[in-house]
This record gives sequence, structure tokens and C-alpha cells, in this order.
Amino acid sequence: MKHHSGSIEVVCGSMFSGKTEELIRRLRRAVIARQKVQVFKPGIDRRYNGEKVTSHAGMDFEAVPVSQSKDILTYLQPDTTVVGVDEVQFMDDQIVPILRSLADRGIRVIVAGLDQDFRGEPFGCMPILLALAEQVDKLHAICMVCGEPASRTQRLVNGKPANYHDSVVIVGAAEMYEARCRQHHEVPGK
Repeated sequence: MKHHSGSIEVVCGSMFSGKTEELIRRLRRAVIARQKVQVFKPGIDRRYNGEKVTSHAGMDFEAVPVSQSKDILTYLQPDTTVVGVDEVQFMDDQIVPILRSLADRGIRVIVAGLDQDFRGEPFGCMPILLALAEQVDKLHAICMVCGEPASRTQRLVNGKPANYHDSVVIVGAAEMYEARCRQHHEVPGK
């Protein structure tokens, strides 16, 4: 079933906020609606399963790992009506024009990703996608310090907050990241 018009939906927030879970929920609903769904993820994300997007809670959905954004166009099947991309913040600069072109062709594009890096700054392509999207949902986790809603991702190195000048991209999970509220998010050297 083809859509009347394409669109871009962005699900964003900190780590542990349920972004991938929400992406999977939307993808499963599209499958129930008999839409042709294809899902992609950056090849750099090998945390759980190389050929699935997997939430921290264990939900998963088949996905094609890609090393470059343009690979999406290579693997895209002609009858696909819904494209999902998880961890979109890790994709290269070509992801934005590619996703725009898919939406312009009538494809429903659903992406999930971190809107901020561990320093609390806009992450990769996310600011542009947030501006271009027809729908944006920002999810919150729970602050590991105070229990309030968390909108930040705290990177920890040996149990201490990572320094501002550390590498921005380090793929990991609970062993090195926590959700934090604004008040308890710490970035030495900022």
C-alpha cells in the first residue's frame, strides 16, 4: 500500500529513553498495515546484533547494516513504502539529502537517534532532520542520580564523567552511559 505523500518522522532523546522501542513499534504497525518496510542501521553499531535494530529492553527488528548512507539506495527495493533508520546520528553527511529524496518520492521515513552527544551538544545530522521532519517526538529517560526526567546522555570513564574533549563517537551501552537530567549532567572541560 503506497502512501499519498512521503514524510519524515524523528524519534529522539537521550540514551535509554526508548527511541529504538518506539521506532520498532511504528515499524511493526506498518507491517500490520501491509506496507513494505525496510530498516537500516549504521554498520558501526554492533552492540546487540549486526542485522537487527535492538532496543535496550530486547525488542528487535530485521535491519540492513550500511557503512555509508548511499548504501540505503543500493539496498532499497522498488516496492518499499516505509524506511526506518536507527542510530541516524552516526550516519554520514549524505543521510539528509537521501532521506529527503525518499520522502519526496512518497516514502514514509522514520528515524531514531540521539539529539545530543555526551557533551550535551547537537549530534550529527539530527538538528537538520529535526527541522525538516513533519513529526518529531522527543522521549525522556529517567535520571540515574535523582529520578527526574532525563534529556541528556552522561558518558562515564572509570566511573567518572568523560571530558569535553574526548571522542564524540564511542558506541556503548549501560557499561559506559547513563541518562541524566540537566542538573546532574556533568562535562568537565566544557
